[in-house]
Amino acid sequence: MQIGYDGTDFAGWARQPGQRTVCGVLEETLGTVLREPVTLTVAGRTDAGVHATGQVAHFDVPELALQTRSIDGDPAKLVRRLAKMLPIDVRVKDIEEAPAEFDARFSALRRHYEYRLTDDPWGAEPVVARTTAAWNRPLNADLLDEAAATLLGLNDFAAFCKRRDGATTVRDLQQFTWMRDDHGVLVAMVSADAFCWSMVRSLVGAVATVAEGRRSVAWCAGLLQQRSRSSEIPVAPACGLTLIGVDYPVDSALAQRNAITRETRAAIEPSGCCGD
Repeated sequence: MQIGYDGTDFAGWARQPGQRTVCGVLEETLGTVLREPVTLTVAGRTDAGVHATGQVAHFDVPELALQTRSIDGDPAKLVRRLAKMLPIDVRVKDIEEAPAEFDARFSALRRHYEYRLTDDPWGAEPVVARTTAAWNRPLNADLLDEAAATLLGLNDFAAFCKRRDGATTVRDLQQFTWMRDDHGVLVAMVSADAFCWSMVRSLVGAVATVAEGRRSVAWCAGLLQQRSRSSEIPVAPACGLTLIGVDYPVDSALAQRNAITRETRAAIEPSGCCGD
């Protein structure tokens, strides 16, 4: 499934008792349509307030469940059916049958995020305020880009991640670039093979601290030498972040990709200390 949602009024993707979540709403609605319990596996579990235009999830369902009159064996027909039943802040944009080896999480090659940030003194324009974060100091776009470039590559991003027991913080950050759009909003494109908890928002917060003049580019680069969450990094607001796409290999390479993703990466030892 290809999914889009406005995360403002959701308590994130993951199911939580007593909370309105994207996964909970989708599973309940799909279960009603298919008359079967549905459990979703997602490419990237987004936090509360984070949006998506290109989220991907999969589920397993008996073939018989797709033989109702309104679906008639074609998963794509679920799109219109779900559009009539889902709330306006979540939409399933495409559904298709996947190979048995496909796993929305483990088969993914990389995830792509966009972060929108305004440094206008009045904040975000009201019509885009739900998807654009505000920064209360002027930002130098060139410094944003320069600081972001120092973080690219295969690194341990422990300084940028909330700790989870047994989880690695080694990630391959493949793109982190900034530009101002025609309306003066700063837009970051961020891509990696995977992201750990709060990583993108922390990356944005770190380079914004440099771009406002409080820290140096060398300080930002030096964060990669730390092996625990840094209290010096502000976490940028959730509202500016949108998951815009997930890349997958060709069908014949799915099983191999699943095996590679499940391997735990070895820790990266710090090579020294730098920054101010």
